[in-house]
Amino acid sequence: MRDLHIRQRDAVIATRLTERLDLDLPLMLAPMALAGGGELAAACARAGAFGLVGGGYGDLDWTRREWNVATERLANTAAAQHLGCGFITWKLDQDASALDWVLDQPLQPKAIFLSFGDPRPYGQRIARAGARLICQIQTMAQLPQAVEAGAEIIVAQGGAAGGHGATAASARSVMVFVPEAADWLAANAPDVLLLGAGGIGDGRGLAALLMLGADGALIGSRLWASREALPAPAAKEQAVAASGDDTARSPIFDVLRRKDWPAEYDFRALRNALHREWEGREIELRADPAAARAAFDAAVAAGDFTGANVTVGEVTGLIRDVPPAGEVLHRIAAEAEQVLGGAGGFIRR
Repeated sequence: MRDLHIRQRDAVIATRLTERLDLDLPLMLAPMALAGGGELAAACARAGAFGLVGGGYGDLDWTRREWNVATERLANTAAAQHLGCGFITWKLDQDASALDWVLDQPLQPKAIFLSFGDPRPYGQRIARAGARLICQIQTMAQLPQAVEAGAEIIVAQGGAAGGHGATAASARSVMVFVPEAADWLAANAPDVLLLGAGGIGDGRGLAALLMLGADGALIGSRLWASREALPAPAAKEQAVAASGDDTARSPIFDVLRRKDWPAEYDFRALRNALHREWEGREIELRADPAAARAAFDAAVAAGDFTGANVTVGEVTGLIRDVPPAGEVLHRIAAEAEQVLGGAGGFIRR
């Protein structure tokens, strides 16, 4: 079992993550493809967390635009040291031009986040650029690969996460996945930090992760429903109104969006009317998707979220408002501090 490194000072919980990255909060923005742009990443960095632009599908124009927004917002500030970019690894295997571009910028990313594929082909390239490597994993089998790639930070993603993750049949519970990963790292790579992800939306979740052996939390859906995030206000309103029961993990929206994801991953979002229409009929949908795609495209164009996807995880049931990102992050930290109570000084076990 790993040492539990928690220290409380003033209104801040300090962990190995905050100390190594010089953060005020043991929190990191998930690099959400098409939702986590430059405004959101910059807001998180200014708030004392680590901000990650969601480079996602490796679209160079999108990455260039959003990276430039983030760097403009953080120009000549200390918070510029708390900015990175994330990518879908299997898409980099097809085209890594966006990664190459961002590593060559005047304000280079301080970290590159990779998920959904083998990170080892990219580890040396990222290290040569002077960026930290963060690897998200969905299975224990991926953990040694990430360490071999040179990851300084591992993110153990549970199945409650919004967007992509391990399929419903194989997704792990973050409550068990994090301590199992923590034990493996303690025995094999004790200097590598560990974050938990998937279903973390308030201070109770952060406190639980810290007690389970993590050094902090990766926050996705809760920041998806923040003022600076790119999704439409009407989509965020859907997330506020929903319960965790209203989400599902399936391949349906990937088929509708023409995203050719590997079979070991699928997609959690709200179970809207179009999703429910195709539940249990995924084979039929794959065989003849034209009509369903037309309905989806029309819904997206109209901003109609009975058909367009609202990409949030089970934590949507804890989302009750759409405040600025900084407010979200400081609420989580303050709630966690309250939950942890009198855990002053480093606690080691």
